[in-house]
Amino acid sequence: MSRTIQYRIAALAAVTLTLAGCGGTRAGTDPGTDSRGSDAVTSPVSPSPSPSTGASGETCAARSALDAADTGRRFCLSTGGVIRIGLDGTADRAWTPVTADGPGLKAVNSGIVLRGGDASAAFEAVSAGTVRLSSSRPLCATSSGRISCKGLQEWWVTVVVTKR
Repeated sequence: MSRTIQYRIAALAAVTLTLAGCGGTRAGTDPGTDSRGSDAVTSPVSPSPSPSTGASGETCAARSALDAADTGRRFCLSTGGVIRIGLDGTADRAWTPVTADGPGLKAVNSGIVLRGGDASAAFEAVSAGTVRLSSSRPLCATSSGRISCKGLQEWWVTVVVTKR
């Protein structure tokens, strides 16, 4: 076997091992789920009605509870409404607190988080505007003795608040 082929095989093995230990997922699960494969939120998810139109005329969904599977999506909320976020994490891959960037939402009490690594938040729509909600967590477990990496899994959604 030529030396070039040996180097390519070694490089492929290194990449495969890195991906398996850092950010790899089990079959049938989402990378935003916890170790049980669950991405459920702490409060029931209301059925998604047909998409509505935000202030800028763009289509967005109306939901009252969001989870890790909703990353990158756009949602509409009328003033007075509340949106809840529940991100299931683990102690080794904990979500950062959910932050809001933009006008229109005010943080309200989201309840109690019982498991380490989870992020829970609730926001009330107080004025018209567009808000980006976001959180992140490590791609790799942070416990010692394991493969480590500096990668982050980012979660974010855009919420368009309209006056009712």
